[in-house]
Amino acid sequence: MELSGPRWKGKDFDKIANSNPMFQIITQLKSSPLSAKTTVTFDGTTSYLQTIPVHTDLLNRACFGREIFNSPKNDEQHFQFDLEETFYLYHELKCINVISRDDKTPISEEELWNYMINENQLFPVLYKAYSYLRNKNWVVRSGHQYKVDFVAYRHHPALVHSEYAVIVDLEEMRGERILGKLKDLSDLNGSIRICNSVAKTILVLGIRGFDEKDLCSLNCLEKMIVDERTITRWIPSQSRDLREASENDEN
Repeated sequence: MELSGPRWKGKDFDKIANSNPMFQIITQLKSSPLSAKTTVTFDGTTSYLQTIPVHTDLLNRACFGREIFNSPKNDEQHFQFDLEETFYLYHELKCINVISRDDKTPISEEELWNYMINENQLFPVLYKAYSYLRNKNWVVRSGHQYKVDFVAYRHHPALVHSEYAVIVDLEEMRGERILGKLKDLSDLNGSIRICNSVAKTILVLGIRGFDEKDLCSLNCLEKMIVDERTITRWIPSQSRDLREASENDEN
């Protein structure tokens, strides 16, 4: 992935980020006894976690979820996560437990996977893209406001602006792309204009190497291959100026 360059939000924020690299924060979160003290419950496509201040600090620094409210009577604090964040904390980092909302019993990994797919049939490919970026130490957040799937930050969003607007794309399935963002040129052009106006590069993560029938199994993640492409807006006048400059150099 070629880097377009970070835009830090303040003086010396790059030094703050370099002194607290994201991979170290994630390691601390992974090695914390979070699962022994906290559990997650679901309500549709959103999960909720009740935790304590020390774990709140780690989740905030690692930029997972959103803190929604605190209880004034005790040290309990509450977080809200989306599907991809929840499964990454559970499956990849193994730092939370997930319990049933009905009978409060633990949910197995397979049960959780099936729940995610029932809530969103495209969850497997979206999660593959999410975990692909997270495993490269990018902070990944929803990209709905830019009409894309995710946005990727070099470090915590409090320190730096996002660099990439991420579109998740599939190989042809049943004659058309399920996610469709690259099929509708008007939508794609709209996303490019929005992202250019806020200095973001569009990163397309192509997901391939699996059969549609594989998606019901967690093993499909191992089969999936991720390809990276970037999209930029072609400006004819700029291209013409570059060509003329090249021709003048040759003369």
